[in-house]
Amino acid sequence: MFGYIQPDIPYMYVKDGVLYKALYCGLCKSIGASCGNCARMGLSYDMTFLSALLHNIRNCDVKIEQRHCILHPIFRRPIARDDEITQSVACLNTLLTYYKLTDDVQDENKGRVSRAAFKGGFRRARKRYPEYEAIVKARMAELNGLEKAGCDSVDRAADPFGNMIAEVSDACLGEYKSEFTHNLFYGIGKWVYLIDALDDYDKDRKKGNYNPFVCAYGSGSRAQMLEKNGEDIDFIFASIFASNAENLKKIKFYFNHDLTDNIILRGLPAATRRVRCGCKGKKVKPEKIKIK
Repeated sequence: MFGYIQPDIPYMYVKDGVLYKALYCGLCKSIGASCGNCARMGLSYDMTFLSALLHNIRNCDVKIEQRHCILHPIFRRPIARDDEITQSVACLNTLLTYYKLTDDVQDENKGRVSRAAFKGGFRRARKRYPEYEAIVKARMAELNGLEKAGCDSVDRAADPFGNMIAEVSDACLGEYKSEFTHNLFYGIGKWVYLIDALDDYDKDRKKGNYNPFVCAYGSGSRAQMLEKNGEDIDFIFASIFASNAENLKKIKFYFNHDLTDNIILRGLPAATRRVRCGCKGKKVKPEKIKIK
């Protein structure tokens, strides 16, 4: 995915900051072990969130150890122990990154070197989780078809990515899946696609790349588009947030879910506000989260 899914730091509990950092570092190590060190460059906040959510819904406790890291070789830091869920998320991260880079190559003729660096990790991830790769491949092909056709429906354009995340979640959760988990992950996937499109609006418009907001609301600048159609766009995101909140209430969690609640209920709206006002860059990396 794209790195937009993050906690709302001012409202994060200390314990959740520790857990988030540990999951982030643990996922980084798992990507290296499962897909090779080059694949670690694709580590994203989105997958850290996914790891936290899957562990809780699947009743798999996160074990945290004090370990050294290649970026922090002197002092030990809390790192989540590797397990089957983390490995599956690590491989999914690599698959999504590879297909994202492939999309960049096709659309903008850039990223060939980066994609080549991920090819070995992609093969390892595809071999271990062929069902994930089949889902991602099929839904990305559907998405590319809509983009090439110039789809002018924002909801329809976001549908393949939402379905992709929902179907992958079903595969990850197995017996723990439900219509509510499916719908929640669909909403999160839809939001990721749309917030990325809104963030890239001006760039895509200038380069002539497909963007659902450009096709649906005209060719003016993002500021002009938002001034004219801001209420419609706010309604689209508000509807996603409302649906996420309703589905979240109906999902069974086995552990405290303050962290994922923070991200879903506060982090996504906060990121939307940042992107809407052009402030996406003002983000806090997990290693920068202060634990007082």
